[in-house]
Amino acid sequence: MVGDEEQERDFQRFLRRVDEIANLVQGLSSTDSAVNEKAIAEAEKRLHDQETGKEEESKTTVNRTIINTRASDMASAEAVNADGFMAVLEKDAKERAKRRKRNEHLANALKEKGNDAFRKGDYVIAIQRYTEGLEKLKDKQELYTNRAQAYLKMHEYEKAIGDCEWALKCNGKCIKAYFLMGKAHLSLKHYSEARQCYEKILQIDPQKESLFKECMNKVDLEEKRVKDEERAMKEVQSGKLAALSIKELLQRLHRPDQNILYYTGGIKLLAGTVKDCTEQTLFRTNNGFSILGDNEIVRRGFCAERKNTAEVDLSVSLLFLWQAVCAGNEENQRLLLTHPDLSAQLPKLLSSGVLEIQKETLALISLYSENENGRRLLARHLDLTKWLQILMMFVNSTDARAGSAMNILSDLTEEERFKTQCRVMLSTDVLPLFTQLLTSAKLVNQAALARCIGIMGNLCADVVIRMQMAECKECWQACLKLVDECFDVSTPKYQECLFAVLGLMMNLLLESNVTVQYFAVDISGRCMSLLRDKDGRILTRAIGVLSRILPVSSSAVEEVVKGGVVKKMIKFLKAGGQMTSNYCIKTLSICTRSNRQAQEDLVKSDKGFSVLMKLLDSENEMIVGNAAFCLGQCLVVPGAATSLLNSNIVMILLKHAGGDARRTSVQENAAIALGKLCVAEPRHIFQLRKLNGLAILNSSMKYVHSI
Repeated sequence: MVGDEEQERDFQRFLRRVDEIANLVQGLSSTDSAVNEKAIAEAEKRLHDQETGKEEESKTTVNRTIINTRASDMASAEAVNADGFMAVLEKDAKERAKRRKRNEHLANALKEKGNDAFRKGDYVIAIQRYTEGLEKLKDKQELYTNRAQAYLKMHEYEKAIGDCEWALKCNGKCIKAYFLMGKAHLSLKHYSEARQCYEKILQIDPQKESLFKECMNKVDLEEKRVKDEERAMKEVQSGKLAALSIKELLQRLHRPDQNILYYTGGIKLLAGTVKDCTEQTLFRTNNGFSILGDNEIVRRGFCAERKNTAEVDLSVSLLFLWQAVCAGNEENQRLLLTHPDLSAQLPKLLSSGVLEIQKETLALISLYSENENGRRLLARHLDLTKWLQILMMFVNSTDARAGSAMNILSDLTEEERFKTQCRVMLSTDVLPLFTQLLTSAKLVNQAALARCIGIMGNLCADVVIRMQMAECKECWQACLKLVDECFDVSTPKYQECLFAVLGLMMNLLLESNVTVQYFAVDISGRCMSLLRDKDGRILTRAIGVLSRILPVSSSAVEEVVKGGVVKKMIKFLKAGGQMTSNYCIKTLSICTRSNRQAQEDLVKSDKGFSVLMKLLDSENEMIVGNAAFCLGQCLVVPGAATSLLNSNIVMILLKHAGGDARRTSVQENAAIALGKLCVAEPRHIFQLRKLNGLAILNSSMKYVHSI
């Protein structure tokens, strides 16, 4: 009975398998796309299982006591059926692969046609082409996102969202799909959904933090704008006096053909009325920014190159009004900057020479530059190419304009786009003006000049700007002239200029070129003179400049060694201060590397190497590495190694060479110094043996080229 039951189960299993194969073949030839796709997926799975040896094994069993005679027959029949089926599947797979390749080629061609139409602004045709492409290849992600982009342009936001969802089915990590979906949700005022889309971008790629912040900021601003406008509308509907007066004043200002004084008076009244966010919003929603474009008399007076008194008064009133309506209101700030007349006039107003116009223009621009969003607006909507030059001119001003201009410049340097635009005019316009200001320090606003120099130093973080400045001979000559003047006139304002110019020189010396080499002796000579200064900040920067200029010129090294640089550095090292110590020991390492006089001076100035020994215990590995290097160079001086016999120098160097130091260069310098110490004075080897340090030294001998 047991055998009969087994045979029956095998037979039923065989029948089910036959049914499955029959259904699969029927599904492959089905005209229903859903059924067809499901059958293809199942067929591919079966092919894959067969190839990897995972095909379900025949579940035919053999009873150990009863021979199953029907099982082998059924298994043979099933195998024949399966082989035939797999052959059909293989043929079908090859045909589908060819068909897919052909369809992919057609889909790509249609995508390119769609892209071309999109670039031309023909979004209807673009959508048609992308749709035709998807008919050829339904799982092509780019076609969905491209079509979503076209739908966004057509303001068909729901369709755009639908396409983005399909794109994400093709690729769940498609950043473009989440970005476009976020834009669509934002347009539909679905703020929460938009934020979720942008958060997905950051989850997929944390490197997109800048894009994420920008997108989230747009959502916040749009949500705020809508709420502000709803609140303003309620105030109008409730009949509040302030709301009604703004609307009435704007209507009067739109009256044509009035006297310029009429408009100036109305603008002043309007500015006095705008005191909070609601009133700013009412100004915007009542087309307040159209005054400049729609009113010919206002526009002509504001844009006149040579303004008469009435036009000056009108312009000042407009600038004051815009400050009132834009303060803290980013939507108003955006709308104002996108006005073509204003963007064209701002540089002209700054260069006008009319004190009141310049003052109010600077005040208006400050509203933007003081916050990140405002700076982005300036960089995005204005051509800032000439702004560095224009704002730098205010260094000649003796009033508050100079400070305002420097504040704006300082803020703008935080924007990468501003730095990029500065490159364009730097060599031709900015550097000639800058060098002129440096050489005219006595005639300009020294406090503003110091800030201007600092700003130029900050701009040197941009490699292109730094290279241009470092190659400019006139710039270096002007810097040296200013150092001389500041050294002669030791007033607090001049000291600030000196401090700033030394910082600029340090930044420029990150470059090494022919011009730098040409001025190396002069630069190092000025720094040596400044080592007598009583201001610790000046001393530190002067030593910093020395540490960067000496590596490019052996002549400069010879001159400073003759001038007693080693003794001075040892003196400053005894006084302490980590930054100063860092620059001092670096300067000493450069001088002792190739100059025998410097090596001898260090041995004389630092009796028993007490200063270097102290530096070797520093927590700053840069200081430790340079101190070990200096010590190694000075051990060639007769008697230097002997003077260290009663010290713990072997243990200190061994500790650094043995791997306590994280930097490889520190380990190498310590090992070299230890090797030279033992060569110069063999008695140190006894101490090395006691510390079991010979193995460490032997492994480090490859670094000691002189042994």
